[in-house]
Amino acid sequence: MRQMRQKGTVFLLVIVLLLSMQTTAFAAVSQSELESAVEQSAAYMLSAVKSPQVGSIGGEWAVIGLARSGYGVPQSYYDNYLNTATKYVQSRKGVLDERKYTEYSRVILALTAIGADPTNVGGYDLTAPLGYFEATVWQGLNGPVWALIALDSGNYALTGGATRQMYVDEILDRQLDNGGWSLTARGGDGDADADITAMALQALAKYQDQRQVKNAVEDGVICLSRMQDREGGYSSWGVGNCESCAQVIVALCELGIDLENSRFVKNGNTLLDNLLSFRQRDGSFLHTADCSGDTQMASEEGFYAIAAALRSVRGESSLYRMTDAVPAAQPDKAPAASASSGNGLAGKDPAVQKTSVTAPGTTFPDIIGHANQTASALMWANEVNWKIILAYYITGFPMDCVQAAATWLFLWFAAEPMLEKLDRVKTKYGLVE
Repeated sequence: MRQMRQKGTVFLLVIVLLLSMQTTAFAAVSQSELESAVEQSAAYMLSAVKSPQVGSIGGEWAVIGLARSGYGVPQSYYDNYLNTATKYVQSRKGVLDERKYTEYSRVILALTAIGADPTNVGGYDLTAPLGYFEATVWQGLNGPVWALIALDSGNYALTGGATRQMYVDEILDRQLDNGGWSLTARGGDGDADADITAMALQALAKYQDQRQVKNAVEDGVICLSRMQDREGGYSSWGVGNCESCAQVIVALCELGIDLENSRFVKNGNTLLDNLLSFRQRDGSFLHTADCSGDTQMASEEGFYAIAAALRSVRGESSLYRMTDAVPAAQPDKAPAASASSGNGLAGKDPAVQKTSVTAPGTTFPDIIGHANQTASALMWANEVNWKIILAYYITGFPMDCVQAAATWLFLWFAAEPMLEKLDRVKTKYGLVE
């Protein structure tokens, strides 16, 4: 009877092993799902922000998200924003704000994203004020962080006395002992803020060739990993929200860290799982799950975060590395094809055409027999259907049988002696009643 129970246990173990060979934790959000989400949110943004103004809501962040998403936006949309921004800058005689220099940084980013020149906006150079260090850092950590991000977006020169290294050092000096950052603290003990920590990492991403920056970035990443909750997201003032998660996603993309890195998967939930839980059917995003807060601000941050994620998946330059930015197609030309349309990226050589899978089940030699063979092959397939899935399972079945047989033989001959040994150990040391 005892032998029957042991052999039954062996049988169950083999079944579990067989199932585990073909069951892999796929990415919770596939590339096609991400592409669809970006396309729908871009369409929402175009309808919600029909005429972008100069401002932190309904302005630059919507423009940046649209320009970096690859969505087919009419050139007239960007032209209207440029005209609006130019008139605004001229009306203020080039002074966007006497205290908050992030105003300059935000507009610089939007203009760079659409291929415009922020060094000559109605005759004014918007990068010039960022050359004044004391004025830029006056408002706290946001000042040097966004100055670096804006200046590096188009590799703009600095005038006025400040240097990029001065801003890098300022950010490093403000890092807390726990590896994170807050808006006003300068080192020491303190509570790190997920949003500010993520933004600081975005600014430092380009400077990791410096040892001190590299170490600071790693400490910051560890801090963000520790702050992540079981839902895969982040809280601000004790409330889980969309924007904090969005900033962390952008930070990891700027750093070149996979969004499914094990440090950022909690209780089976990834950052994208969490962010998309705030997304609504129309493509907008909620600030919190209970619908409190500014939905438009959340929508803009959530949108450019998934755009950043999609750029990362596609192997494109990051959200803020905008040297590849060019104006969208002219109105009389066909709009840029969206990724989900199946026509590929706009501007590609016409000889490059989509092809279907010609040999379903064919697998790269270096993963044949690997426990994750089916998962690896499917994740690289350019289309997935039941025929392809079945083909991969069939081609992997012979090797799975070999592995199963080896496991069966090992457990068949070794299980009973091992279980008897465990029984003796439990009896000897009183591990059973």
